[in-house]
Amino acid sequence: QVQLVESGGGLVQFGGSLRLACTASRFTLDTYAIGWFRQAPGKGREGILCISPHGDITTSTESLKGRFTASRDNPRNTVYLQMKNLKSEDTAVYYCATQSDSCTWEPDLWGQGTQVTVSS
Repeated sequence: QVQLVESGGGLVQFGGSLRLACTASRFTLDTYAIGWFRQAPGKGREGILCISPHGDITTSTESLKGRFTASRDNPRNTVYLQMKNLKSEDTAVYYCATQSDSCTWEPDLWGQGTQVTVSS
């Protein structure tokens, strides 16, 4: 079954760091742009960051620049979202999704999501 699987979520203290992984199953990620999205409690899903097949990163929200970044590990067929200096408002379910070969913010295949909870 073709799918994306997120992992690495959990409970982290305010100001802490966390790395999420997005791993593809039964297809290769290296030709896809991968978007990271999140959905906070009571809010809609928002796109936060995208990494192109070449590793170029687009961050949608100014407040995330310098705190969130992404990287690719093609041999592991995995894309990572590295988050630091986490704040309470970063608490959300985080999703990755394929976006063809460029960062269009038009997700195609979604992962199941992983919960990130930032405690104060």
